[in-house]
Amino acid sequence: MAYVVGEPCVDCKYGDCVTDCPVDCFYQGDTMLYINPDECIDCGQCLPLCPVEAIFVDDDGPPNPEAYVEHDADWYIEANRDFDYSDDKRVTEKEAVVHGPKWDESKA
Repeated sequence: MAYVVGEPCVDCKYGDCVTDCPVDCFYQGDTMLYINPDECIDCGQCLPLCPVEAIFVDDDGPPNPEAYVEHDADWYIEANRDFDYSDDKRVTEKEAVVHGPKWDESKA
């Protein structure tokens, strides 16, 4: 089991999820956040914090499959596995997240 960030995060990057992660396993890409599956302890604290339900358990699939238009959930599972997890991309505070063009202040 691994937690995955999916398509609803693309161009949003709210960052609420990073605030409660006890192991700081969130990383920032150009268009979305990623969860390092080697660091995540599967605690689930991030799930209820995402205002667009972009985080899901890989075995269960996303709670909102209709939101996956550009790529399917399997594509995001692979993207989270293959991301370049370097320390300069690690985010531990919401304020450090660079929001995307679809970011909606009313959901923040």
